[in-house]
Amino acid sequence: MTDKQKIKEFFNSLKGDTAGGILASIVALPQALAFGVATGFGAIAGLWGAIILCFVSGILGTNTPLISGPTGPCTIALTSILAHNNFQFEEILAILAIAAVIQMLISLTKCTDIVKYVPYPVISGFMNGVGFILIIIQINPFLGSKVLPSAAQTIAELGRTLQNINLHAFLLGTVTLAICFLIPKRFTRYLPSQLAALLIGTLISILFGFNVEKIADISLEIPAIHIPVVSTKFLLECIPYSLILAIVCSSESLLTSLVADSLIKKNSSSQKIIAAQGIGNLFCALTGSLYGAAATMRTVAAIKNGASTKIASVISTIFLLIILFKFGNLASQVPLAVLAGILIKIGYDIIDTKFLKVIKYAPKDDLYVLLLVFFLTVFYNLVFAVASGIVFASLLYAKRVADKTNLGIKEVYDNEIMKLESKLERDYKHKIRVVHINGQFFFGSATQIVSQFDELLGTKYLILNYESDATLDISALFALEDIIIRLKDQKIKVIMVVRYAEVLKQLTDLKIKEQIGEEKIFTEEKEAIEYAKKLLQQKVKNKSHLHLPFWHFNE
Repeated sequence: MTDKQKIKEFFNSLKGDTAGGILASIVALPQALAFGVATGFGAIAGLWGAIILCFVSGILGTNTPLISGPTGPCTIALTSILAHNNFQFEEILAILAIAAVIQMLISLTKCTDIVKYVPYPVISGFMNGVGFILIIIQINPFLGSKVLPSAAQTIAELGRTLQNINLHAFLLGTVTLAICFLIPKRFTRYLPSQLAALLIGTLISILFGFNVEKIADISLEIPAIHIPVVSTKFLLECIPYSLILAIVCSSESLLTSLVADSLIKKNSSSQKIIAAQGIGNLFCALTGSLYGAAATMRTVAAIKNGASTKIASVISTIFLLIILFKFGNLASQVPLAVLAGILIKIGYDIIDTKFLKVIKYAPKDDLYVLLLVFFLTVFYNLVFAVASGIVFASLLYAKRVADKTNLGIKEVYDNEIMKLESKLERDYKHKIRVVHINGQFFFGSATQIVSQFDELLGTKYLILNYESDATLDISALFALEDIIIRLKDQKIKVIMVVRYAEVLKQLTDLKIKEQIGEEKIFTEEKEAIEYAKKLLQQKVKNKSHLHLPFWHFNE
């Protein structure tokens, strides 16, 4: 690559990072304000949390456009901790600081890889629980009452809340929700729906003089470093709370990283990501700012708008600072009912609607795991919920394997097929390849499988041969769908061999068969190979008619 090309590539990348970073900051603004109010830290603490964490973790982390700040799961984890304990300000800062240190310690181990092996129903149950909590605890401010610290308390007091509805607050909340849900997607690229709702709702409140509770005065001073002073006894007592926060925020950051890597086709160091998040959160703790993680929604928004490197995180931080110091005083006029409407929409977005849509096709074991994690998340403890879900899913998996174990004779692999595949690779220069999916195919193996497919340079037609008679659980089906999408992004045509009717029915029910194409699914590998050869030869023939270069085959 010449110097001129390098300079051009740099400016193209910078252009994308700038556009992506600015959009991410616009998405982050209403969320940071809302999360700050929801935790009781205050709107300005949420905004500074977004600024500090995004900047520090962006500078120190991998070269991926991870946009960090306060998030739904982190907010719910922190709120649930504070709801059951009468902590003082110094004690809260100590809990946050120790959580950040735990994140840095986690980054020194291989624990950062564990999230790849968490079954999908566990993640879905947790996210559904978090989304449900976020929606429930916003009912009170949505109706003009004081926010309660937990979903259980909100539900218990619902009757009293309904008797004292503030109609102004209810109207603002309803308008906010309508804008968040109904604004056309083609407009959200330029003005995110949540920001539009924030601006319109606040403007209505000011113009009509609504009698609603608003954000308190916002200080525009840069937060100073404050070292919390607590007893050694308290430091030991708060470790479980800090551990909960560290695990939740680390898990969310790693899941966001997996999403970002799949979009920009990179492999980021999970250890470096968590180390950067820990250092960033330590600065947040010492400045009284809100704890956070890499936010999936903001990161995806940045990438979809052209971001490709960590510069997007820095741009996002700079733009948030400009908004804060230029328009910070106006933020004090934002009604809490508007923020409640925004948080209800965020809660809805967190809920795993993808799984819920296909839940009737999911095996009962997956459904049991999801419900267990969901109810424990909502009514007990987030980390205990996830740990219980993993243990329960592991036990159910072990039972399934044990039930299928029997003594029998397995037919030796067809020598004719082996020779055919060897000849295929030799004659067709790897333009056509066959990949056998052997053994148990599950969510945890998806990352490794996809990374192997990324190495299939030059392949035009890939034949996936699923030989097992075992039906796929919902985790494996979503993993397979992800693999197909990734291969299509690489311009690789996917052909599949499925020998068993039950597996084919699953692919049909979840519309994976439609994504591949009914004509590209076979029951025998030989038929699939002949079909791929026919397609490739036709492609070569078409190119030869156009007098374009084409491949030479030794047949």
